[in-house]
Amino acid sequence: MDPIARFLDVSGFANATPGHLFMILVGMLFLYAAIRYEYQPLLLIPIGFGILIGNMPFLEHAGLKLGTYEEGSVMNYLFMGMLKGIFPPLIFLGIGAMTDFSSLISNPKLILIGVAAQFSIFLTYLCALSLGFTNPESASIGIIGAANGPIAIFLASKLAPHILGSIAIATYCYMALIPVIQPLIMRLLTTKKERLIRMKLPRAVSKREKVIFPIIAFLLTGLIVPASLPILGMLFFGNVLKESMVTKRLADTARNTITDIVTILLGLAVGASTQATTFLTEGSILIFILGALSLVIATAGGILFAKIMNLFLSQEHKINPLIGAATLAAIPESANAVQLEGVRADPDNHLLMHAMAPNVAGVIATAITAAIMMSFM
Repeated sequence: MDPIARFLDVSGFANATPGHLFMILVGMLFLYAAIRYEYQPLLLIPIGFGILIGNMPFLEHAGLKLGTYEEGSVMNYLFMGMLKGIFPPLIFLGIGAMTDFSSLISNPKLILIGVAAQFSIFLTYLCALSLGFTNPESASIGIIGAANGPIAIFLASKLAPHILGSIAIATYCYMALIPVIQPLIMRLLTTKKERLIRMKLPRAVSKREKVIFPIIAFLLTGLIVPASLPILGMLFFGNVLKESMVTKRLADTARNTITDIVTILLGLAVGASTQATTFLTEGSILIFILGALSLVIATAGGILFAKIMNLFLSQEHKINPLIGAATLAAIPESANAVQLEGVRADPDNHLLMHAMAPNVAGVIATAITAAIMMSFM
């Protein structure tokens, strides 16, 4: 009977805790939302299944090396891609190969809206400090409001790796909830008349401008904030592959094959990092609350800043305040949310091309902000 007893002792049934069961239910909820309603499936299916993998109960001190936080386990090696900051730059390589900077080049004043979201990061940083988090922890938590998973993971991996799992899952949860949260704030802070504003069509941008922009932008950001090189260097490199038109095969590989592979691995690692014995803490709950606060403030700040800009613009050059919501670094999720809300107000008013300008500006500004925080701390 002793072998049978030992077998039962190391089974999942014998080692399950309420925390494991709760997180398994959360993972099932992610999968249900993604499969049944096709809700953000590229995010939620890898993360949801990763939660299931990370929360299968086992005897943690039996030397089986199964847990995400057990050195030598397979999931620990995947987690190293987050912890060592490997996955985020590869994701940004793909983002750069998919991004068109034309709207930003043609209307550079919209960069100011992209910068507006950074106020929410510093405000959340101060709130986290007041709740007892350390300087590096507070900086890592503040970046959640930009709703960009790779940037949040990269900063947390350098400043606060012990809360990396909580920050990663919070950021990706809020990225998935952008189509739910942002429209409510947009309707609350804008009038019907403002939502109907039609913006002047952006000018055509030449091929030369498209090629020169990422090179000049990289040199400027790299010289000003060298710590941004891993993220912005890969972003602008991917964009050069796309816009040069002589490396189509490399650009296709970057935006398709590499991005798909890293998305799968990153999603699984993010989900598996929610291992109940490490993840379910009071600090994790506070991180989720602060992240939600930061996201709301960033969205509201972008909209209000666009309305302030309108006070100084002629009628011909008025900005539809809805595009202020695209100030988040979630690309293209927040720009898509603006497009849907604009069409809801006026089926013939398409704002996507305009919203992409503050959206990509928000990505660049958030990466610079994260690099500044990393440099100082």
